[in-house]
Amino acid sequence: MLIIPAIDLKDGQCVRLKQGRMEDSTVFSSDPAAVAKQWVDAGCRRLHLVDLNGAFAGEPVNGEVVRAIAAAYPNLPIQIGGGIRDLETIEHYVKAGVSYVIIGTKAVKQPEFVSEACKAFPGRVIVGLDAKDGLVATDGWAEVSEVRAVDLARRFEADGVESIVYTDIARDGMMQGVNVEATLEMARASSIPVIASGGITNMEDIKALRAVSSQGIMGAITGRAIYEGTLDVAEAQAYCDAQ
Repeated sequence: MLIIPAIDLKDGQCVRLKQGRMEDSTVFSSDPAAVAKQWVDAGCRRLHLVDLNGAFAGEPVNGEVVRAIAAAYPNLPIQIGGGIRDLETIEHYVKAGVSYVIIGTKAVKQPEFVSEACKAFPGRVIVGLDAKDGLVATDGWAEVSEVRAVDLARRFEADGVESIVYTDIARDGMMQGVNVEATLEMARASSIPVIASGGITNMEDIKALRAVSSQGIMGAITGRAIYEGTLDVAEAQAYCDAQ
């Protein structure tokens, strides 16, 4: 199971939000590339970047920062989400050295775009499903739909999606523990590997996820916990590798 550090980008800085609220952000660094180096030095094998401005604008805003990080670590798989709404944007990121693009809002509103993207960029498309009480939220979590996350996951099963990033919005940035049950339900719903996100606070969360990871959970994204020091990236990855 991969431990995937998150770097959330807002106005060129590395921040964390609480439950996706742009007005409730904490700046952790004004140098995202230095933050990336910190996690690479700790032994991470994948990085999770989010263009927060892009998620709300519907187009990439922090592209230069993303390009700089990808250029600095050409052998490190990087996944990026936020504002990816067309094939041109995906092509732009792939050319910049990004390994995977995360399609969120567009996947909910136009599911056919996911199959189109998978055909154009095989093996590079991740679907981001952010849920509140099991229902998918879109547009930077500003809107909650009537669509059940697990039903949408099944919809993408035949498209060739690399993985699903499943975020429990209620837990995100709140340091209240990961929702193992909901993540496991998502993993069992389809054959697509799931990356857990939201609420991961300490080693107990990592151990709980690792214990059921054989049922389709391939990784865990962690943000606030590693910035505030309640979780150590190197220790967590070493634990997952040893199990």
